[in-house]
Amino acid sequence: MGHLLRNYWWILGFILFTVSCATLKPLDPHLQHQVAQKLMIDIRYFCDELPEGKRCTNPVTKLPEALAKLIADTGVGGVILFAENLQDIPQMVSLNKDLQNAASTQGHPALLIAVDQEGGRVMRLPKHLGTGFSGNMAIGATADKHGTFFATESGTIIGKELAALGINVNFAPTVDVNVNPENPVINVRSFGEFPQQVAELGLAQASAMQAQGVIAALKHFPGHGDTSVDSHTGLPRVDHDLETINRVDLKPFQHAIEHGAPGMIMTAHIQFPQLDDTEFQAKDGSSTILPATMSRKILTEHLRNKMGFKGVIVTDALNMAGIAHYYDQTEAVIQTFDAGADIALMPLPIRSPKDFKKLKRLIKKVAYAIQSGRLNQQEVVQSVTRIQQLRSDFKIQALIPNDVNMASDIATQVLGNDAHRDIEQQLADAAVVNIKNEGVFPLSEKINKIHMYMPDKTKCMALTFALKSRNAELSISCTSMASAVNSPLMDDANNADLIISADISPRQSMAELGGMDDINRWQQRPSSDDQTARLMSVTQQAKVLGKQTLFISLRAPYNVPEYAPFADAILATFAYNLHPNSYVDDYGRLVTEYSGTSFNAIADILTGNLMPTGKLPISIH
Repeated sequence: MGHLLRNYWWILGFILFTVSCATLKPLDPHLQHQVAQKLMIDIRYFCDELPEGKRCTNPVTKLPEALAKLIADTGVGGVILFAENLQDIPQMVSLNKDLQNAASTQGHPALLIAVDQEGGRVMRLPKHLGTGFSGNMAIGATADKHGTFFATESGTIIGKELAALGINVNFAPTVDVNVNPENPVINVRSFGEFPQQVAELGLAQASAMQAQGVIAALKHFPGHGDTSVDSHTGLPRVDHDLETINRVDLKPFQHAIEHGAPGMIMTAHIQFPQLDDTEFQAKDGSSTILPATMSRKILTEHLRNKMGFKGVIVTDALNMAGIAHYYDQTEAVIQTFDAGADIALMPLPIRSPKDFKKLKRLIKKVAYAIQSGRLNQQEVVQSVTRIQQLRSDFKIQALIPNDVNMASDIATQVLGNDAHRDIEQQLADAAVVNIKNEGVFPLSEKINKIHMYMPDKTKCMALTFALKSRNAELSISCTSMASAVNSPLMDDANNADLIISADISPRQSMAELGGMDDINRWQQRPSSDDQTARLMSVTQQAKVLGKQTLFISLRAPYNVPEYAPFADAILATFAYNLHPNSYVDDYGRLVTEYSGTSFNAIADILTGNLMPTGKLPISIH
């Protein structure tokens, strides 16, 4: 009986499968090519063989044949690279050339090759090679005196360095207006909280980048500045009214559309109920409001039709929790295309050959959605045409070198050259804000001994090196707050003439680490609460001892009011970028020293060589 029953179900399944296949028209291969052109995949890691249940952490620095064949077979339109893919100049040039060769073998258009090279906290080029800059909030701090000078200079240099490597898309600048001090993911990545200033600086940086042949992507539309949730880990919601949305959140995007024609705008996985309060049923059965990435009202009716954007709309990564928690992979792509997005970024992870079938299946399913009429075929054609027009307008074919060795030599002369490093230092110098100074700097002759409380040893080394190189007579000691968990913190401070304490707040976000591949590392970060409490304690004790005290905010200065009652002076730098320098000393020992533009600026201010002229681009109370 069981055998007959099994046969019955097998025959029934076969009939249903046959009927189903008979009702489907043969899939137009041209539709599959159109869908593939609208996908941008990541190749951060790849393993030829991946044991079941294991995670691939093998970075792609040389293009495997299997991945090259996948690009050739499918005709995907773009690739995003991460820090793990980028090691040295010849390797970067060769990888990008091989990627373009993979596309051209089957006659596909040149690939869009993208990175997140914002400058400041989010950089993908190796820090010892690319010019990192102090980031957008530092640029915002210079605007009162220097206008758009540093936005233009940083955009020009970032564009030159990416173009020299064959990278033709930069997911930057961030033009979110950071009006929320608790924002965990934007903060110093923003130019500040003043919409007009953010708009002008964002346009200047994007225009300068695009003048070098690199497509800029303004992000994160319609605005990530007033969120307290990171869309990597959840679905943020912004409850601004329409007047505030237009005046604050949309202002930088509208300004750029009207004055600079940005090549791309990137969507945000954020709910904006005043723009679209439509609810949808998530894959777990729950109901919630559509995120902007999936909203036709926001992407098509508002961004395209009302705001007049003619360029390419690219989604933020679709593997982020703000989307992946609510949609399966195929449905996410169909929904965002229906909403009006042109390019789906990172629709699914490709980490081994097992994932190739998943990508091809996704392409087929989306193509069936077009053929069946669920997706508007005319809109898809227009979208693919926009992408191709973008390639043509920016002449990205010109960034593909004929001779890799010659291209590497040229890139070596471009990346991090003396002129670029000089602008990087100028920005750091101009950005430092003097929030408070009650006779601490320039240092008087009475200051001979300095003790510092820095976030970690590298920051200790950088500021010590900078100060000693300007005044060798200073006696400097330093406590690493990351290391001195159970140490008596005040012992070295008792004999000091000046106490310097520095803090980094808020903690690293997922965007800085890279993305969803880093979620375990991000979740396992040690809590900074204890370190912050200990830093506050030593700052208070130094005040009780009658020591002169200087507090330095190395990141977002929203925490300054907590330290202000106990500090005689306060500086804000917005950045703490470091450059490692390794060498072998006279005894054959490998020595690594650290320096950084912000630490150089602090040392120059303390020793009287520089007057801080920056102005806060945010409000602190």
